[in-house]
Amino acid sequence: MRRTSNTIRTRRTVKTAAALAAGALALSLTACGGDDEKSSGNGSGTGTEDTGSSLNLPKLEGTTLEVAAVWTGAEQANFKKVLAEFEDLTGAKVTFVPAQDPIINFLGSKIAGGSPPDVAMLPQPGAIKQAVDQGWAKPLGADALKELQKNYSQGWQDIGKVDGKQYGVYYKAANKSLIWYNAQVFENAGAKEPATWDELLDTAQTVYDSGVTPFSIGGADGWTLTDWFENVYLSQAGPEKYDQLARHEIKWTDPSVTEALTTLAQIWGKQDWIAGGASGALQTEFPASVTQTFTGGDQPKAAMVYEGDFVQVNIADTKAKVGTDAKVFPFPKAGDTAPVVSGGDAAVILKDSEGAQALATFLASPDAATIQAKLGGYLSPNKNVAISSYPNEVQQKIAKALIASGDDFRFDMSDQAPQAFGGTPGKGEWKALQDFLKNPTDVAGTQKQLESDAAAAYGN
Repeated sequence: MRRTSNTIRTRRTVKTAAALAAGALALSLTACGGDDEKSSGNGSGTGTEDTGSSLNLPKLEGTTLEVAAVWTGAEQANFKKVLAEFEDLTGAKVTFVPAQDPIINFLGSKIAGGSPPDVAMLPQPGAIKQAVDQGWAKPLGADALKELQKNYSQGWQDIGKVDGKQYGVYYKAANKSLIWYNAQVFENAGAKEPATWDELLDTAQTVYDSGVTPFSIGGADGWTLTDWFENVYLSQAGPEKYDQLARHEIKWTDPSVTEALTTLAQIWGKQDWIAGGASGALQTEFPASVTQTFTGGDQPKAAMVYEGDFVQVNIADTKAKVGTDAKVFPFPKAGDTAPVVSGGDAAVILKDSEGAQALATFLASPDAATIQAKLGGYLSPNKNVAISSYPNEVQQKIAKALIASGDDFRFDMSDQAPQAFGGTPGKGEWKALQDFLKNPTDVAGTQKQLESDAAAAYGN
């Protein structure tokens, strides 16, 4: 279990930059092709031509490795293809271990039972810190460090460090500031892509007047609700206050939180604007929140669904095509700047060995990331992955914008928090925001509960 002391983690003020959204990401995301379109262009994300692999991995015949992650469905299947390539290159045998969320608790039980996986994909910087503090995580070796330093900006390297040592390879990133929409519904309604919060409210009303519910919300998964809050808060309160709240240097009873929750209530408080109302949303898991937006022809259960670039994985479970049937716009600015919130998953070694270090080296390379990039529904912070590897123009533009942001980014706030507050189902921020979705008139009560839970988790 995560300790509640605020010394449990090194605070890193990281979150994808608002400038990214206002600049590179605010490209024409809807002027894009279908899933099977690929641009021809240069090889790598830095604009240089792809020269192939320079990896020198060891031969590992007879070596068996286990990799744990919470990924399911297509995301898991696609990652297994990456692991299969590592097997082909080295001769090792790699088994994917499905983990439960929160993964740090899952790993604790595995370690207590004497059977930890060799490598775990950890979704929070705080989880990396906890794994280090518990003595579970092992530092990266020279080969992995070399590959990481060659392929990642300093910012992405730093969030995988604890006390100056490198433990994590951020293999997967996410742009969590996108709203996806059913293009046919928008066309029928005469709705336009909004750039501001007020325009989003107008667009939602236009869609509602056409006979379609505006929003699908996967409220059964509390993390989607924290992402809603973070986008509004970052845009309104700005990066400095965002960082302060992420470190619990200001309280959740701060007026800036009041403003963000009040703004959220402009959507969450309109039952007719949410598929199934609040009660339906709270029973809808994230994958279903996506698929119900893109099934049912021009009469789906909802017209829009908010979440990151990884929504494409779930769109692939429908007949909708990204760029034609399913389009996307940046999360509208609720304040002075358009927000972009980032998340990610880092590979961390739990059992130090030649095989585990080789796998970390491979995951830090463009070779590994390129495999999954081509499969869609994935975004890599690796700057040497060819932009043309991504399977459609939407994904290519999102990837190009992420790489263009360099070190100028912020990381998901709840992922920076102690897990008991920011990353545990039925507790802390997840539960408080689920309760707020149910009763969005109780702003003050929600703030009081958030502050009580945060103070206990941070220990201050």
